Amino acid sequence: MELTSSKEPGLQIVTVQEQRIDASVALAFKDRMRQITEEGTEPVLLDLNHVQFIDSSGLGAIVAAMKNLGPDRRLILAGLTTTVEKVFRLTRMDSVFGVFSTVEEALAEMRA
Repeated sequence: MELTSSKEPGLQIVTVQEQRIDASVALAFKDRMRQITEEGTEPVLLDLNHVQFIDSSGLGAIVAAMKNLGPDRRLILAGLTTTVEKVFRLTRMDSVFGVFSTVEEALAEMRA
């Protein structure tokens, strides 16, 4: 599972570089997210703009990543494609996470 990480003031951005988060990569996603985010204290913005498909295992992996951050850190989502956004809406997971159309929109909100 290829994830990249960058820092903005007060925020860590993790970008999923894969087209799918499903049962075949869910465990690798959780492990990689834990590795990338374990040192930080700031909120994490998960950029999903490359992800074209997500299943229930993928949703579970994102929830596990959020729980792994602990109670003092937020996981924010951005760049959901139409298909991925529909899955989040149908499962009502869009009410669990802050969801933004773009990374830029999320950054503007965080700075405000």
